[in-house]
Amino acid sequence: MTHPANSLLITSDKGLDLIKLSEGLETEAYPDPGNRVTGEPWTIGYGHTRGVHRGDTCTKAQASDWLREDLQAAEGAVRHLVGVPLGQRQFDALASFVFNIGAAAFGNSTLLRLLNAGDTTGAAEQFKRWNRGADGVLPGLVTRRAAERDLFLSQEA
Repeated sequence: MTHPANSLLITSDKGLDLIKLSEGLETEAYPDPGNRVTGEPWTIGYGHTRGVHRGDTCTKAQASDWLREDLQAAEGAVRHLVGVPLGQRQFDALASFVFNIGAAAFGNSTLLRLLNAGDTTGAAEQFKRWNRGADGVLPGLVTRRAAERDLFLSQEA
């Protein structure tokens, strides 16, 4: 599905700022609240989990470096799965979205199907549907999806 125009895109500072605001910065490792037995996976920075253990700490700079590394998988998924050319802000919004929901969910989403069919407006309206956690609608996801949608629809600077 890859579109050649997307092959060189990486998340811009504007996209990184959205992800950082949505994820929040934690400089001390914390356990997964959904796993009361072991706390795995432990998380630090802006949602970083690889190699994280109880008691780990990081600086803001390290958290930003980890985010850049962790974001590569989401960026790769967007480049691979989207078959239409994207603007930078569309790419940023989708990278944030995929970073949060995962590549598999994105690959099976109506959002992606509509986008690849050329229905940008319809795709944008799909962001708001991804606002639930295990306990129902989460205010943080409502806010994040609105910001991703707005960025996706915004004009390039």
